Amino acid sequence: MNQQPTNNISSALKVCGLTKPDQIQELIAMNIDLLGFIFYEKSPRYVLNHLSLEDIAQINHQGKVGVFVNEKIETIVKIAEKAKLSLIQLHGDEDDSSIIELKKLLGPDIKIIKVIRIGNDTSENKRKITQTFSNNPEVQNLLPISYYLFDTDSKAFGGTGQQFDWNLLNEFQIPLPYFLSGGISEENIKNIETLKQKPFALDINSKFEIAPGDKDVNRIKKFKTIIPMSPNGTI
Repeated sequence: MNQQPTNNISSALKVCGLTKPDQIQELIAMNIDLLGFIFYEKSPRYVLNHLSLEDIAQINHQGKVGVFVNEKIETIVKIAEKAKLSLIQLHGDEDDSSIIELKKLLGPDIKIIKVIRIGNDTSENKRKITQTFSNNPEVQNLLPISYYLFDTDSKAFGGTGQQFDWNLLNEFQIPLPYFLSGGISEENIKNIETLKQKPFALDINSKFEIAPGDKDVNRIKKFKTIIPMSPNGTI
C-alpha cells in the first residue's frame, strides 16, 4: 500500500449498477471515468440478468468495475478475466487473507476497491474505520487495496440512495485515495467542500435512475457539469 492520500479537489465519476448497452455507450461518450457492473445476484441491478460476460468484455473502456459481495475468490477471478474488468470492488465482509489471495490471482493490472459501510452507530463506524486503518503494519503492507469506498450501510449492500454522515471522514487520516458513495446528488454535492481530505472519485447509482438499472442519462450529464472532474484516464 504505497499510494498516498489524495487531497485533489477534482473527482473522478463512477456510475454504478449499469445494465443497458445503449446507456453504457452514452456514458462512454460523456467520458465517464468508471462504469460499475454489479455481480451480486440479490441486487435488482444484477448485471448478468441483462448482459453476458462476453457483452461486458466487448465494452471498450478502461474503467470497468466489477462489484462483488462475499463472493468466492475463484468466481471473482473467472468473471474478471472473462469480462475484462479493470477494477474489483469488494462490498461485503472480505477479510485481509482473502483480499491478499484474490490479488495474487488477479495479478498486478486489476486494482481492488474495498468498501467500508457506514451506518447509524457512530461508535461502530469508528471501530470499523479504525480497525481497517490500524491493521498490523506487516499485514497492511501486504494488503493489495488501491482504494477505499465509503457507502451507507444496508442489508442490501448499497443502492439505498441514503447519505451517511460525511463529517465522520474528517476524524481520520484516510491512508488511500477513496470513493465517496451513498445518496450523492445535486442537492448535497456542495457538502464535499467540508471534507478535509477530498474523495478521489464520486460513486452515483440509485439517485440517478428511472428504475433499478435504468439510468437517467440526461440527469447524469447535467450532474457531470456541476462537479469538478479529474482528467480522463487517471484511474
